[in-house]
Amino acid sequence: MPHILIVDDEQDLSQLIDFNLRAAGFSTRVAPTGEAALTAAREQRTDVVLLDVMLPDMSGVDVCRQLRATPATRDVLVVMLTARSEEGDRVRGFEVGADDYVTKPFSVRELVLRLKAILRRGGPPREDSAALQLGPLRLDTTAHRFLVEGKEVPLTALEFRLLEHLLSRVGRVQSRELLLEEVWGLSSHLETRTIDTHIMRLRDKLGAARAYLETVRGVGYRIVAPDAA
Repeated sequence: MPHILIVDDEQDLSQLIDFNLRAAGFSTRVAPTGEAALTAAREQRTDVVLLDVMLPDMSGVDVCRQLRATPATRDVLVVMLTARSEEGDRVRGFEVGADDYVTKPFSVRELVLRLKAILRRGGPPREDSAALQLGPLRLDTTAHRFLVEGKEVPLTALEFRLLEHLLSRVGRVQSRELLLEEVWGLSSHLETRTIDTHIMRLRDKLGAARAYLETVRGVGYRIVAPDAA
């Protein structure tokens, strides 16, 4: 039974979400503040943090940043809730490691479907999925693990999707617009440095193979084979 941590200071809304998620088969816990959310995430294994951007003690963006910075919670899936519809606000969440965004107002049915979708996307893939191997890099899509020279390197769910996208297209340049659409689910016309930020972080995690991840100036990014790096 997936466990959802609901972080929202609007009591009526959080109770409504809580009731409907339980009815849909999830286990839940409600936290009205950012500090309460961080404590709850440390105390109990959590699959998804449903995180409001506007909280009384700190912003949801700061909560997400702290979740990602803490080893025990860095892999939890984060879905941010906001009353703001501008894509710029969504980008801020993605830049600190959010996995998805839901804009208020939303239907509870839509929310349940989005949570189920992100759990499928962020969880272990099908048993017949093959590992992606390139030189010292190995992305095990079945076990959802990433290894460099046999040593496991932790990735966020978004970093995992980004690396999987690039490794499955070795040698092919992927434009920033395409990555925004395919990995982030954002419209391709948006001007943002969120791609550059994640590429920089991912390149650092490749260690000795960092040169495999190339920037094609004015076009996008690609993973190249060892003999081409």
